[in-house]
Amino acid sequence: MKLLNNKKILLGICGGIAAYKVLSLIRLLKKDGAEVRVIMTPSAVEFIGKLTAATLADSPVYSELADPDSGQWTNHVELGLWADLFLVAPATASTLSKMASGMSDNLLLTTYLSARCPVFVAPAMDLDMWAHPATQKNLQILRQQNVSVLEPNEGELASGLSGKGRMQEPEEIFSALSGFYSQKQILKGKNVLITLGPTQEALDPVRFISNHSTGKMGAEIARSFLEMGAGVTIVAGPVDKNLLPSEARILHVKSAIDMLDACELNFSQSDVIVLAAAVADYRPAQVSEQKIKKSGEHLSIELVKNPDIAATLGAKKRKDQFVLGFALETENELENAHAKRIRKNLDAIVLNSLNDSGAGFALDTNKITLISADGIAHPFETKSKKDVAHDITRFVVQQIQNL
Repeated sequence: MKLLNNKKILLGICGGIAAYKVLSLIRLLKKDGAEVRVIMTPSAVEFIGKLTAATLADSPVYSELADPDSGQWTNHVELGLWADLFLVAPATASTLSKMASGMSDNLLLTTYLSARCPVFVAPAMDLDMWAHPATQKNLQILRQQNVSVLEPNEGELASGLSGKGRMQEPEEIFSALSGFYSQKQILKGKNVLITLGPTQEALDPVRFISNHSTGKMGAEIARSFLEMGAGVTIVAGPVDKNLLPSEARILHVKSAIDMLDACELNFSQSDVIVLAAAVADYRPAQVSEQKIKKSGEHLSIELVKNPDIAATLGAKKRKDQFVLGFALETENELENAHAKRIRKNLDAIVLNSLNDSGAGFALDTNKITLISADGIAHPFETKSKKDVAHDITRFVVQQIQNL
């Protein structure tokens, strides 16, 4: 199967000795049926000729914001919107830095800022440049912005040194792009229901009980499922709406009762249910119609238990459905999480421990342990929440293939 057939690939080439390898990559992309357009930085033109790249791509090569002879403007916005995928290869340390900081001093960078498609970078540089904290920080920023990094290989470098920094071979990059589109088909036709964020339990018109959840982890999980071709419905507590993927169907709720109602309406048609929301366990027994005024030294508020969304849905779960819960623990983590999975009839549970560095609310990283139905714990290292989301969705795919 030609996975890249009719895909519009925008290829950005930076100035580096590895630029010559990209000519072979263009051949591979075209052979697989992709439509290729090429942008070259001014320094890239010094390494490979525009005519060679244009001939292989069967398309003009763009390198200037405006044609120096005619003055005609190159529409970088149109290029960014045209592409199904934007690959920068080789990606130099300079270009990665500018991408991370939002600079736009050449056509490649202005197009990157206009692109709405998945972006891949294939870095190439000397080993010390790759290992430098500034470069690693820039890569971390790009990963957080959903840029996929094809990490360089180890080998002989242009400096004469040997180490990590050698751009992946054209065949490896082609395989990564093909794998990306292959992955997008894994869950085609499947529906995923995801809860995320906190709930807010009203005390009066201006106050509420809540927690520190931001919804970042759930949003990354939603993106990962979307990348696999699934239809995704998000039931979101009060979170920053800019965090949520626009491709998903989004239902905004506030209270635990509202969240349960939305989940029950969408439960029967869902193949996978991911309960990542931090739901308040209790709510005020009475909600004041007016703002509660300050009076006296003490204020007592009676709380009543909220419905247990995970247990309610777990009790309704069919054999052809997969329900994944979350457990945030501070003591006896594995035992408590495993007991929660059994008690609520979940197929698996994701354990977060506030005792782990890099895990918890509002962070861009997380550290999880996945506990499957057989009670086996699968620990993972601290990673970006995007990478953690990929670990979770890959685990779910493996599990549902056995249903």
